[in-house]
Amino acid sequence: MNAIGFSDKRLLFKRAAVALLALLFLIFLYFLNQVKKPELVNTYGRTFEKATVAEILQDNLQEDGSRVGNQVVLLKMRSGQLKGQLLEATSANGYLFGANCKPGMRVIVLSSVSGDTQVLSVYTADREWAVYLFAAVFFLVLCLVGGKRGIKSAAGLGFTILCIIYLYLPMIYKGASPFWSAILIVIITTIVTIYLISGVTVKGICAVLGTIFGVLVSGIFATLFGWLANINGYNVSNIESLLFIGQVTDVQIGGLLFSGILISSLGAVMDVAMSVASTLCELYENNPQMTRLKLFRSGINVGRDMMGTMSNTLILAFAGNSLSVLVLNYAYALPYAQIVNSYAIGIEIMQGVSGSIGIILTVPLVSMISAALLTARKKEAASV
Repeated sequence: MNAIGFSDKRLLFKRAAVALLALLFLIFLYFLNQVKKPELVNTYGRTFEKATVAEILQDNLQEDGSRVGNQVVLLKMRSGQLKGQLLEATSANGYLFGANCKPGMRVIVLSSVSGDTQVLSVYTADREWAVYLFAAVFFLVLCLVGGKRGIKSAAGLGFTILCIIYLYLPMIYKGASPFWSAILIVIITTIVTIYLISGVTVKGICAVLGTIFGVLVSGIFATLFGWLANINGYNVSNIESLLFIGQVTDVQIGGLLFSGILISSLGAVMDVAMSVASTLCELYENNPQMTRLKLFRSGINVGRDMMGTMSNTLILAFAGNSLSVLVLNYAYALPYAQIVNSYAIGIEIMQGVSGSIGIILTVPLVSMISAALLTARKKEAASV
């Protein structure tokens, strides 16, 4: 009874400590996000509201099936001060703005008011429901297939998103180094995510250390590549907009590129580190007679099968993001010297290769740490 009571008290104390830390962290985030942002564009009199297309008053469909000019539509407003009213609006013929309106279609409307004049235009289709639907399906599948661990994984993912939005962004907005802010995000999210999945165990400790090491390696190699290839954070495609933000805020624009590499490689590196650590722990539990060297070799063998697939994951992910650039280069038959020396291609190569190197070097480190910690526990037990 005493042992059970002590165990219950210890569990209760542990949960109370975790709850207290979570509360303090949320309080810290609240005060960190008390940011007064300068007005970068004049938004006075402009609002985005929800509406439903009630009728097409004037269509822009041509006889050949193409669309030229604007549609004139009748909208039933679903939000804002004009909710419930039937109002006329225009919908531009564009791929980024406007929408091919049809009766019953839900849209987002840009309402502009200047004095007594009000102008309504269809900004885009209302796809908020699709975002929430697929997010819900994702978490539902994750929880159903993964069970209790799936629920913990979903909690870890939610915590990561929370940290990026409410910790990373306010920090860099207030002038903190994007690179070191990303390092902080990597450390915090790695510890919390792996703690939720495996708790305070040898497996978890090995996975945390391996993940942090792998992400740091990715950042180091990305920085080295950028230095050798003369690529920095000012060579990105949207630099003009970023420079304007940098002039009126404390954001260090030059560090965003490399901090993004750290965050983007976190998931793949964590996957490899956790898989190798989990495999070695399972092997050792089934065969406690395995030596440190055998465990290390087993980790390397397991990791070798993962290196290729996970490296492909990162390379293909970055290649997919730059697919439009590749198509343009191919269609215009640009010379090789122009393509290989362009900033866009260089940045994609830097991201993919540096992340892959981090994955590869994570395997031997996690194998070494796991083998050392697991066999050390055996020696301590034997000495006692």
